[in-house]
Amino acid sequence: MSVPEKEHLTSAAQTEESEDESEVLEESPCGRWQKRKEQMNQGNVPGIESAFLAMDTEEGVEVIWNEVQFKDKKIFKQHEESIITMFDKLLLLEHPNIVKFHKYWLDILENSARVVFITEYMSSGSLKQFLKKTKKNHKTMNAKTLKRWCTQILSALSYLHSCDAPIIHGNLTCDTIFIQHNGLIKIGSVWHRIFANAFAETLPIPSLSQEEEKNLHFFPPEFGSKYDNPAFDIFSFGICALEMAMLEIQGNEDCRISKDAIMQACRSLEDSLMMEFILKCLSSDPQQRPTAHDLLFHRVLFEVHSLKLLAAHSFLNNQNSIPDNVVEEMTKPKDPNAVGAEICHRGSQVIQWRYSNVPTLELDKFIEDVRNGIYPLMNFATPQPPHLARSFLHPLEGTDNVRVPTPDPIEMETRKIVQIQCTLESNAESSRLHLTIQLT
Repeated sequence: MSVPEKEHLTSAAQTEESEDESEVLEESPCGRWQKRKEQMNQGNVPGIESAFLAMDTEEGVEVIWNEVQFKDKKIFKQHEESIITMFDKLLLLEHPNIVKFHKYWLDILENSARVVFITEYMSSGSLKQFLKKTKKNHKTMNAKTLKRWCTQILSALSYLHSCDAPIIHGNLTCDTIFIQHNGLIKIGSVWHRIFANAFAETLPIPSLSQEEEKNLHFFPPEFGSKYDNPAFDIFSFGICALEMAMLEIQGNEDCRISKDAIMQACRSLEDSLMMEFILKCLSSDPQQRPTAHDLLFHRVLFEVHSLKLLAAHSFLNNQNSIPDNVVEEMTKPKDPNAVGAEICHRGSQVIQWRYSNVPTLELDKFIEDVRNGIYPLMNFATPQPPHLARSFLHPLEGTDNVRVPTPDPIEMETRKIVQIQCTLESNAESSRLHLTIQLT
């Protein structure tokens, strides 16, 4: 029986269809993840034949249930150890600008096998969808938003490329970058290149659709050869940045966007610094492309002063000993016109910073944005996933139920230093000075 079009559905039929899609088809071994009937489009990811919307019954949020099918059990057994090692590494990835990889397990049957893994569900849509809506509404991309998004994408790429061994995304396009409602950018399909490398000879790779053929301009000239190099992702990022700046790269709708169209779009950018930034990424020579780490320090991206960013991250990292309303308590008794700091240079005007320069609400919003990952730490100290130990090779689904001894509680220092008083006195018997510090 064919399903009628949505505009002709009655209210009862819509309710019935909604209930049908929310039907639970399968549960994970531990019962936490519930697979639903509604299928999701995960793009051209090798080996993933199906992806479904699922429910995390523990957290009460929707997730994606992905499946990799092995019709030949012998082939699965040949790759089982590498599969486990690969997925264990993905579980260790922890970055605010990367779609979260939650869990995986192996479903081994008599003649076949299946790998199921759970990933974060990005309900707000892809960057491509956002750019299309923005252009349709005759709007332009805000320069600050563009730089902020570039910083977040580069922060995620730098994190992946600094892993041991480096993780190459290999499929970075505006369709695999997602936007949260709070402005947070996350890149998905991180496992795409790993899948392509591990199972190129055993899993069916679907042929490119017409829509996917149009995305080939995201891939560098070395595409199709041995290209497992971070420079591959940098070229793709450059095209993403160009599309964000232009909203769309004009080209022939029926085929891949040409190199001439890309260069013409670059030359039409009004910001010369942004044009230089993007052209560096699009160099035809992979050796000439900068690293994600270097691009984070390009002058076009320094939207927030480094000291301000470091202070905000330090503040959030020590929140357990700081009251929630500390910003209000510290700024409320201050005179808005009072000078908080000043810089004196010989032969030039004194630069003064007053409390009124940064309103409390603006400071609270900035701290909240830093907490949500919108302003990463510019890679001053890139966090790296720990190196995989042999004992880490089998944390499969269901290990959450294993009881482990509870460690003894550690007594933490919760007292706060309110005032520090230093006294410097000269010693009458010698030329030495004596320093006294009093903490209250």
